[in-house]
Amino acid sequence: MFEEAAQAPAVVHAQLAANAARSAALAAQLRRQPPRAIVTCARGSSDHAATLARYLIETRLQVLTASLAPSVSSVYETAPDLREAVLLAISQSGASPDLLAAVRAARRAGARIVALLNAERSPLAQLADDLLPLHAGAERSVAATKSYLASLAAIVQLVAVWSGDAGLNEALGSLPERLGRAWQQDWGAALEPLRDATSMFVIGRGLGLAVAQEAALKFKETCGLHAEAVSAAELHHGPMALVRHGFPLLIFTQDDETRAGVLELTHRLADQGATVLLAGAKIPGATELPTERAHPVIEPLLFAQSFYRLAEALARARGRDPDRPPHLNKVTETV
Repeated sequence: MFEEAAQAPAVVHAQLAANAARSAALAAQLRRQPPRAIVTCARGSSDHAATLARYLIETRLQVLTASLAPSVSSVYETAPDLREAVLLAISQSGASPDLLAAVRAARRAGARIVALLNAERSPLAQLADDLLPLHAGAERSVAATKSYLASLAAIVQLVAVWSGDAGLNEALGSLPERLGRAWQQDWGAALEPLRDATSMFVIGRGLGLAVAQEAALKFKETCGLHAEAVSAAELHHGPMALVRHGFPLLIFTQDDETRAGVLELTHRLADQGATVLLAGAKIPGATELPTERAHPVIEPLLFAQSFYRLAEALARARGRDPDRPPHLNKVTETV
């Protein structure tokens, strides 16, 4: 896990160059024939990348984006009407039966299939109308790291060229270097509060929710720590009742329109005596986790890179092997 996460800057650098022409061609087609909607289909870390896609596409392109539950096709054997829609399928292996069933059903229902995947010769690749390879290379650790970051980078690159956002395109150019610096950030201050924790919340909002979801999964997967990802807005709708003195929370806040609300919540949690670990800002009562600052769309990717180093170290501090979590396989073949 450590070695593969450390490879992310080089992976993203190679990917952005290799996919530039593909992304530009696909973006031009999407501008000529604007989709009625984007529908994402993914599991696990790939589905967390889809969360970023939803917020980014809806805010930058105003195209309705929703998640398609694979079970609708693989178990219930049906599909919604997807004429004039694009199905964005995201996968590391491109081999999970439920994902493949959903893609086949979407094709029959009229969708254009765009696949983001690492295994270019997989069954999913054969079903795709358009392919954006992740170029992440072999990933041996069960916990996906560089392939997740590659998925995020591919999404950002497509949206940047599709929307014609010059500022975002420019920010992408510095992403590999910034990922390298993010990997060097010291989040060791989080080790002691989380070493013996049994349950926690991971908080984000908007684009940052994608990283909160990913971090919560990695805490469970590599550290044996029950963690729940919650939107900063949703915390008020019930989950706040669990927050007691010393209850740990990891909070991500990128510098965009969501920031004021997230910081207001963070102040409240710190005042309640919760153990608050904060990435992206500094407030009294919270433990600051140093971050690499950047364009607000890029910041969540940098948070994820810094987090991976923490997760690997925390797993070992809790006496676990982050590369061999119990009861899990690298390729998950759900039906």
